[in-house]
This record gives sequence, C-alpha cells and structure tokens, in this order.
Amino acid sequence: MDTPKIRLTKAKMVALWSLDIIVDKCAICRNHIMDTCIECQTEEKSMECKVAWGVCNHAFHMHCISQWLKSKNICPLDSKQWSFHHTLDK
Repeated sequence: MDTPKIRLTKAKMVALWSLDIIVDKCAICRNHIMDTCIECQTEEKSMECKVAWGVCNHAFHMHCISQWLKSKNICPLDSKQWSFHHTLDK
C-alpha cells in the first residue's frame, strides 16, 4: 500500500449558521432581521433589540412589530390576526 500523498498537520474549524426563515429582513424597518432596528440604532441600544416571531412564522424586530400593533393587530406580511409565538435574543 502506498503512503498517503497528503497529510493533515493542522486544522482550523469554521462554522456557519442562519435562521430557518425565508424572509431575512424586517418588513417594517427593512433592516436585516439579525441587525438592530432603526429605534435601537438611533438610541444605541443594540443589546435590547429582540426578534419577535408570530404564529404565522414571520419575524420582525420587537420594537417594529410593537409599534405596528398599536394601530393594526395583523401581520404586516399576510394580513392575518397577529399572535406572538416567541422572541429571540440576538
């Protein structure tokens, strides 16, 4: 049997992850869902910017959807009754 032509002496592991969602932007402020919302950017509160998921599986920044729900209790994307499923800290 021949000796191997390539020998691994050192390895650096790298990982990549993403959310399992189709829409990667907040439909209200248009920022990437994993970035801070406009309110958090202006007030420099990046640690408080959470992602809110509805039972419809649409995700928005918590500040954006909270403001939206003050005038309409529907999802901005599918116009169905909005109901929170869970929130996610970034």
